[in-house]
Amino acid sequence: MKTEATDNLGEEKKSKNFIEEKIDADLKEGKNEGKVHTRFPPEPNGFLHIGHSKSICLNFGIAESYNGKCNLRFDDTNPANESDEYVQSIKRDIQWLGFEWEDREYYASDYFEKLYQYAVALIKKGKAYIDDQTVEEISNSRGTPTRPGKESPYRNRSIDENLDLFEKMRDGEFDEGSKVLRAKIDMNSPNMHMRDPALYRIKKISHHRTGGKWCIYPMYDFAHCLSDSIEGITHSLCTLEFEVHRPLYDWILSQLGVFHSQQIEFARLNLNYTVLSKRRLLRLVEEKYVEGWDDPRLHTISGLRRRGYTPKAIIHFAKRVGVAKRDGVIDVALLEHSIREDLNKVAQRRICVLDPLKVVITNYPEGEEETLLAINNPEDESAGKREISFSKEIWIEKNDFMEDAPKKFFRLAPGKEVRLKYAYIIKCEEVIKDEDGEVIELRCTYDPQTKSGVDTSGKKVKGTLHWVSAKSAKKATVRLYDRLFNIENPTGDKEKDFTEFINPESLKLISNALVEPALLEAKPLEKFQFERLGYFCLDPDSKDENLIFNRTVTLRDSWAKKN
Repeated sequence: MKTEATDNLGEEKKSKNFIEEKIDADLKEGKNEGKVHTRFPPEPNGFLHIGHSKSICLNFGIAESYNGKCNLRFDDTNPANESDEYVQSIKRDIQWLGFEWEDREYYASDYFEKLYQYAVALIKKGKAYIDDQTVEEISNSRGTPTRPGKESPYRNRSIDENLDLFEKMRDGEFDEGSKVLRAKIDMNSPNMHMRDPALYRIKKISHHRTGGKWCIYPMYDFAHCLSDSIEGITHSLCTLEFEVHRPLYDWILSQLGVFHSQQIEFARLNLNYTVLSKRRLLRLVEEKYVEGWDDPRLHTISGLRRRGYTPKAIIHFAKRVGVAKRDGVIDVALLEHSIREDLNKVAQRRICVLDPLKVVITNYPEGEEETLLAINNPEDESAGKREISFSKEIWIEKNDFMEDAPKKFFRLAPGKEVRLKYAYIIKCEEVIKDEDGEVIELRCTYDPQTKSGVDTSGKKVKGTLHWVSAKSAKKATVRLYDRLFNIENPTGDKEKDFTEFINPESLKLISNALVEPALLEAKPLEKFQFERLGYFCLDPDSKDENLIFNRTVTLRDSWAKKN
């Protein structure tokens, strides 16, 4: 259950959250024989996102803290939207975060026969009945929060008739939508979820695990509480939207007299500048606003992984957010801060020039090439140094030069001096332009006495530029990813579709970038700090010398300036 990424989950914690306080009280009272058993119960109908990471960390973290167990259970009760592709992606994401469920991998579909028998038991107790009304009729008869519901004309069918009809439903004798099994509770309940909720519906769809064996499937509320009970889950941790479902959760378990798991609700994770609804994420994927579930602009776990996020950063982010009883919105800047903080310590430094401008050092010896030393990570002395080459022709960033520079422009300009990082101080002597007046080359001189590390000149300059040698630089494609939406709450305007707020600059493709040759040895998803530019990782689609780098995050929060 525990890896390097998940070590010290309690680090920096100042006090216990309300869930831990509740568990402590249960243990003190001797409940559940002193055991703590949680579960992470995803529905395999989409890829996991950053919101799920909070639940993963909470459920596995609670189990670890109390020397308990945490199950992975797929609540696969709706075959219309589920697939094995989603199952495998979910397992991959959880393991990447550093959590293991050992031999405790379960599926609600494992319990379909048991769940059917539980439904039969409710019918025999007179607590469930078959309703022939349409979905629309049932919905209309449920009333409103201020108006009581109306009982179904089929509510008082005999137990024998209900049993016979339920068996025929299982045998496929009825069409979809023609019948449902409903709990018989209270159509006057102030809680709409207690007004004879549906327990089973007919769906003649093949299931990704059971195939065509079943044509009736349990509703989520029915399957979830009973799956918890079957697995002996002591504390069923759910997000706040399930709070109004808890009376039904408790009613089902009490009526059947089975092991009674305890449901506890906590606030879900909501981020600004993004969407986390599976329905909206699916739209973005299917309508090609993004390039797939692992598009680095999405806050899916697979998207964050491809963007260069680390398990440690995500876990620390979840820990910083904490566990609350009320929903709120977290600033995505906190997530970005978490990855900067981690990568600053572990990412090796490399040099990349995104928009190259040629510089010829006129007084540097023709044909000569010099080896210099560059620091791999100033935060980690053990990372050592690497060799980079220097020659007469180099490339710098185009925006590091300005012909008519203002007073506080500390980069390169005619007659001005700057330091080339790890190399020498150079002075711009001449500007070469094309026929359209665009600057295409700079002629500079260097001072041999200003070599980095052994500078004997006494010169002081304010600007330091990154660069690559023209002789050894390698071409690369760089994807500059930014926030997918340009407003904090893209779903807040009910008059507009959320896709109208997609940031047109969420992806900028740089196809002519130049990088130092050491990056040819990079491994897929290996992270680097490109000096002065931000944090990047090698995309898995890179092949041989066709280097593709994804920007993980900028060095600083550029959005803070905009707002």
